[in-house]
Amino acid sequence: MVIGGRGAGKTRLGAEWVHGVACGLSPYAHETHGSIALVGETLSDVREVMIEGPSGIRTIARQDRPRFEASRRRLVWDRSGAVAQMFSAEDPDSLRGPQFAAAWCDELAKWTHMDATFDMLQFGLRLGRRPLQLITTTPRPVELVRRLMADPAFELTRMTTRDNARNLAADFIAAVEARYAGTSLGRQELQGELIEDRSDALWARARVEAALAPDLARRPLSRIVVAVDPPAGSRRSSDACGIVAAGLARPDLALVLADATVQGLTPQGWAACAVALFHQLEADCIVAEVNQGGDMVAAVIRSVDATVPVRSVRASRSKWVRAEPVAALYEQGRVRHAARFPALEDEMCDFGPDGLSSGRSPDRLDALVWAISELMLRGGGEPRVRTI
Repeated sequence: MVIGGRGAGKTRLGAEWVHGVACGLSPYAHETHGSIALVGETLSDVREVMIEGPSGIRTIARQDRPRFEASRRRLVWDRSGAVAQMFSAEDPDSLRGPQFAAAWCDELAKWTHMDATFDMLQFGLRLGRRPLQLITTTPRPVELVRRLMADPAFELTRMTTRDNARNLAADFIAAVEARYAGTSLGRQELQGELIEDRSDALWARARVEAALAPDLARRPLSRIVVAVDPPAGSRRSSDACGIVAAGLARPDLALVLADATVQGLTPQGWAACAVALFHQLEADCIVAEVNQGGDMVAAVIRSVDATVPVRSVRASRSKWVRAEPVAALYEQGRVRHAARFPALEDEMCDFGPDGLSSGRSPDRLDALVWAISELMLRGGGEPRVRTI
C-alpha cells in the first residue's frame, strides 16, 4: 500500500509495477503474473490515468508495450501473454467471476463503493503461487484505509509531493506550498498524511459514514429539491457552484441524492446543470441562494427552463450558524446519504468556525445546508410521491 501526496509519483509507480509483474521483471516479480485486475474509481479513470495517462502503463512501457483492446476493456502483453482487465468501483459485481494473479487499485480512498469493490477483488485474487496487489492512494480517513494501513499483510510506503519535485513543473511546489502549507488539506494532499477529524468541525467522519444508506434510494420520496449555491464569478478559478439534491424519505428523514457541483462554468452553464438534475430527479423546486446575484440567479435558471419552480433564499446569518441545525439532524440520524459523495464529505468534515482549512468557500456544503433546511427546517408544499 502506497500512501502519497498529489504528484508524488503514485501512478508512475503503479504503472511500472503492473508492467513488471506482467512481464515477470525483477524486482517487481520473479515470474509472469498472467491475469491482472486494474481497478479505479471509474472506467474512464482506469483508461485515462492508469493506462494511457502521462504516467500510465502504455506510456512507461519500454519493452513489450501492451496492446489496448478498448472494446474488451483490457491490455494484452503479446510476448508474455499477460492480460490486464479494467474494472470500476462503480460496479463491484463486475469483479464476480474473474480471477487474478495480481491487481492494482488506484485512488482507493475515493472509490464510490469502496468496501464492496475491495471485498469482491479479494475473492478473485486466487491465481498463481503468490497473488499480489498494489494499492496507490491519497489518504482519506475512511475505515477501509485505516484498516489496511494497520494490516500486517500490507507493506506501507509513504510518499510526499516534494519527493517527486524534479519531475514536476518548476513553480508547482512553491505555489501549492505557499497556499496550502500547514493546512489540513496540505498535509493530506501534499504530505500524504492521514488527517483524522478536525477537532472543531461540525461533522465527524464516523457520523458521515454512518449516514450512508444506499438501500433508501429506492424508497418513495414525498418531496425532492435541488439546492444551488452560485459562485461569485464564472472563471475557472472562481468558487464552484454547489448543486446538491435531497428528498424526504419520511417526514423525519431526509436523503441526500446527488452532488452535481460544477466549477468554471458560465451562469448559463451551471444553471443548465441544475435544471438537468431537477428533471432527472423529477424534483419539486430549485432552491437558490441569491446573496451573490440577487434576482439574476432565479432569472438565469428560468432562462434555461421557464417552467422550473425556483425558491430564492437569502443568507442573513453566517455559514456556521446556518449549518449547525443541519449538523444536529445528522447527529439525530435524520439525514442519510444515498451514495458516497467524497468531495462533499470532505467539506463537511473540514468545516469549522473559520470555514474550510484551505480557505476556499464550502460550496457543496452550502448547497447541502440549503437543501436539508428546505426539507426539514422549513416544511412547505403538498408532497408528490414518486420512486427514485
